[in-house]
Amino acid sequence: MNHSPKFRAKVITVSTRAAAGTYSDLSGPLIVKALTELGIKCDQPLVIPDGPLIESELRKAVDENFDLIITTGGTGHAPTDVTPQLTKKVIDRESPGICEAIRAFGLAKQVFTSALSRAIAGVSGNSLIINLPGSPAGVKDALIVLDGFLLHALEQLSGEDHRPAS
Repeated sequence: MNHSPKFRAKVITVSTRAAAGTYSDLSGPLIVKALTELGIKCDQPLVIPDGPLIESELRKAVDENFDLIITTGGTGHAPTDVTPQLTKKVIDRESPGICEAIRAFGLAKQVFTSALSRAIAGVSGNSLIINLPGSPAGVKDALIVLDGFLLHALEQLSGEDHRPAS
């Protein structure tokens, strides 16, 4: 019997310091672990610096037909935080409710810095792209939210019939 995962994901950590080896990427591996536990095929994260490489790596992942592309990092207000605007250049249509739900979850936990996230999500071709924060705590909260609907979103995007609401 074939138990190969139905969906493939690419995780991209956006951090100039992690890309330079100044510190280890902690958030990317958390995402890989969570996606793998959901049954999504996922290799180790690609770690890249903030900047134009974000757009080209997103486009490359879309061209390679990844069902899901998750970035972590570069969603705040620092001058080098450009992940959302470069993601916007790649997506065909936005999925605003995804990042709104993640921000709302953080705010409900009184993590007021959640309001500073400029993260976006959307669809490019047949790929769902989601920006997550760079902090491990923010990623953990985001993964709790995504666990509630991620597989259903990927099934919709792949054209599978909708499951009845439970």
